Amino acid sequence: MTLLFLEALGAGLILVFIIWWTMFSGRKGGEPRRDEPAQPEDSEPK
Repeated sequence: MTLLFLEALGAGLILVFIIWWTMFSGRKGGEPRRDEPAQPEDSEPK
């Protein structure tokens, strides 16, 4: 029973680490700025 608990705890810690890594390991200054102005999504080219 203890072994199952330790295995589940290890899997949970790995899951939390993966989530933390993907959330907080990006670029130091965030995303780079874009030079071109953003276009509205619902406008279609004519």
